[in-house]
This record gives sequence, C-alpha cells and structure tokens, in this order.
Amino acid sequence: MIATLLLLQARGRVTAAELATELEVSVATARRDLEALSVAGVPVYPQAGRGGGWSLVGGARTDLSGLTGPESQALFALLGPGAGASAEAQQALRKLLRALPSPFRADAVAAAEAVRLDAASWGELRRSRPEIVQAVQQAVIERRRVRVNYTNRTGEVSATLLDPLGLVAKDDLWYLLATRENSPDVRTYRMDRVASVEVTTQEAERPEDFDLAREWQRVVAYVEGRRARVRATVLLRRRHLWVLRDHFGTYLEVVGDASPVDEEERIEVTVAAHTARSLAEQLAGWGAMIEVTGPEDVCQELARIGAELAAAYG
Repeated sequence: MIATLLLLQARGRVTAAELATELEVSVATARRDLEALSVAGVPVYPQAGRGGGWSLVGGARTDLSGLTGPESQALFALLGPGAGASAEAQQALRKLLRALPSPFRADAVAAAEAVRLDAASWGELRRSRPEIVQAVQQAVIERRRVRVNYTNRTGEVSATLLDPLGLVAKDDLWYLLATRENSPDVRTYRMDRVASVEVTTQEAERPEDFDLAREWQRVVAYVEGRRARVRATVLLRRRHLWVLRDHFGTYLEVVGDASPVDEEERIEVTVAAHTARSLAEQLAGWGAMIEVTGPEDVCQELARIGAELAAAYG
C-alpha cells in the first residue's frame, strides 16, 4: 500500500492494471489496495473511461513524498544490505524502487547495491536468523505473550511466560528483552538458550515509557562494567598500539597523549577484563613486546602461564 501511494504521487494517475504490473500482483489485489487506501482516509478516487484511472484528489500528497535525491539514496543504502537475506524483503525493495520518482531511481538502485553484509567470520559457515527469533519478532509486533523453555547460566531449564518487548542482535547473538508475568522488571534472555517458543493468544503488556534503545544501553553498561572489573597497566611501543586496541576495543585506555610522534616510543595504556586470569591470558601472547607493570595479581597470572608453557614445551 505504501508503494501504491508512492506510485500515485509520482505518476499522478494509474490504472489498476498498471499498478498490478508494477507491483507484481493481480489486478484484483491492486484494486483492493486502492480501495483500502480510500477506506484508510487517503483521498484517492477512480475515474472511468478512456484516460481514466485512480488519482489523488487535488494532487494530495503525504509525508512519504517529498523525498529528495540524497534522502532516497540514504534510505535505500540502509534497506539494500538488509534485503539480501529475504526474498520478501527483496520484492518489497523492488516495489519501493519502482514507486520512486524516475530521476531518483538509478541512484537509489546504486545505493541499495553498494554494500553487501557478510556476518560470518573467516572460516565460519554463514549463519541465518534462527526461526525461533522470527517467531518472537512476530510476537513483539503483534503484542502477544510467548512461553519459552529457557536454560539459564547454571544449566537450569524452566518454562516461562514472557511479555516480549524487543529483540537486539549483537555480535551475531540475539537477545530478547522482556518482562515476566506480574513483574515490571525488564530482563534479558539469550535466544541461543531458548529451546522452544510458543506464541500465545494472550495480549502482551508493554510499559508506556519503554524505549528499546535506551533499555539496551542500560544492559550494555551493566555488562561492560562486569567485564572490566580488573584493569592492568601496560607499556608498549606506539606502533603496536593499534593492534592492542583492535583486540581490547573499549577496554583499552591510553594514559597521556597518544598522538603519533615517534613510533618506537613506549607509551602507557590500561586494559581491562573480568578476571586477572582472563586478562593475563589475553596479554601472554605478546611476550616481551609489552611490559605489564601491574597490578600484582595479573603479573602473577602471567608468570603462572609462562611456567605452564615452559613446563609443557621446554
């Protein structure tokens, strides 16, 4: 129906047959869509006879019109990569492209085809969105409660009735944010720990002030805090900084000025992890290229790892 409206705005008048051809649907479906627009309050009307067709009353336009060239490019640059995994999304993208004003179509196509997303790491099989995620996503959209069999961190399995609020994909893992029956607290569930899901007919409750982006930032801040409980001070040559930063990401902080002066100059940074052992394991592979000056428990773990390697390999 959005594509139908865009076509009407771009071309002024279309017949049901022309619309059916453009949107790859039957004439009956095209006519139903046009009538549905009228029922929805969009001022469309049919004109019979030669040169007739469907038009917007008085050239009426909606907020979907008025897309500039740069806006249409930005829209399809966003939509294009995400449409690659779904035949339905690809078909919807083609329909929207046809509905754009003709001067914008070529650039919109180029923008949609400019980026390809490959979520699999090197050597990994391509992963697709699990069907269980799709079921929960539909439940979020339709505001339906779900009953899931969930395995927690201790291995305990339980059947839980949830009000699903939203899904987040992070680093190839899917997370569900939801509330439980009779509890207002928003909890996070890893979808790879969900064995099965049943979408019920019960209407889900959703807090009026719930904001998925804001709630996820709260979760991220909590998890990042737990993962950065131990911080070590490290000396290394400036030319190696980018490699260490690539590994530790936001868990690395430069002490003092990090602007490039002498690539061989030694600089001081701090890196963090959830335990001293984990931090030592991540730093051990650097060998003598770095110097860990503290804290003592991280240095002791490094010495222990070194002794284990020496004992195993001489």
